[in-house]
Amino acid sequence: MNKLIAWIEKGKPFFEKISRNIYLRAIRDGFIAAIPIILFSSIFILITYVPNVFGFTWSKTMEGILMKPYNYTMGIVGLIVAGTTAKSLTDSYNRKLDKTNQINFISTMMAAMSGFLFLAADPIKEGGFLSAFMGTKGLLTAFISAFITVIVYNFFIKRNITIKMPKEVPPNISQVFKDIFPLSAVIIIIYALDLLSRTFIHTNVANAVLKIFEPLFTAADGWIGVTLIFGAFAFFWFVGIHGPSIVEPAIAAITYANLETNLNLIQAGEHADKIITPGTQMFVATMGGTGATYPVTLLLLKFKSNLPYIKCIDLTILIILSRNKVKLNLFNCTQD
Repeated sequence: MNKLIAWIEKGKPFFEKISRNIYLRAIRDGFIAAIPIILFSSIFILITYVPNVFGFTWSKTMEGILMKPYNYTMGIVGLIVAGTTAKSLTDSYNRKLDKTNQINFISTMMAAMSGFLFLAADPIKEGGFLSAFMGTKGLLTAFISAFITVIVYNFFIKRNITIKMPKEVPPNISQVFKDIFPLSAVIIIIYALDLLSRTFIHTNVANAVLKIFEPLFTAADGWIGVTLIFGAFAFFWFVGIHGPSIVEPAIAAITYANLETNLNLIQAGEHADKIITPGTQMFVATMGGTGATYPVTLLLLKFKSNLPYIKCIDLTILIILSRNKVKLNLFNCTQD
């Protein structure tokens, strides 16, 4: 056992370095920023499709009315996450830059969202563009757009390759001219990537990326995959590293893409068969926190009088129940 622990401890610095990676943190924080929209849109899924379980089905007209808030929020979550991920990554880069020469996070958000449209939205003859890849199917592309944007901005701002205005010009006007070069470079680079994809692969970048990762997603979407993924949560915690900060960014795209796939299957009257979803994580694999600790709370409450070390058990229950800890446990939180 000591040899096993020693072997695991050797890898701890490497895993700690991964957990502090600014790109993984940007993905994680970008998703966290979008959670209000995800939670809001989920309400309308419940209202629309939970009654089906009890034999009640809304009319097609009513279903369309109920699903509109979902389609207009979760349906563009890829676009939103492109912006929030860019903002988070910009904050990380700014910590390394001089306080007087910072990257404008509002500009990077706009550039990342504009770039995402180039990579994920297909034009239509009547004008406008299709939104098929602007939701969860475009999440991987959203990360690509955000990363390209902030890296390009950092290159320009760090080297002061900007339009400099006289000191008499108001700061907000000066900032506009300062952002012109990096924003233009981002759009040109992303547009070139879009043209290459459409010329040689004959599809947009978002679809191409999905096709590349599809075999991996398919292989992972099973109970073995669930065991490995959520087992990794516990493994990293075991070696003293925040497991979700490493694993969640890697599976974020597949979990929300599967959620949309399941929704489409239900709408078509079929059985939802994708396993790796946020629901599986929250209500099965990590119910009560990493390691599914909520059942432990209930077991301690039920059998505490029959177990040895009663004082220790009583103390554990007191810690869990006092100061509303049971509420935290119900919401998958095990920390103080």
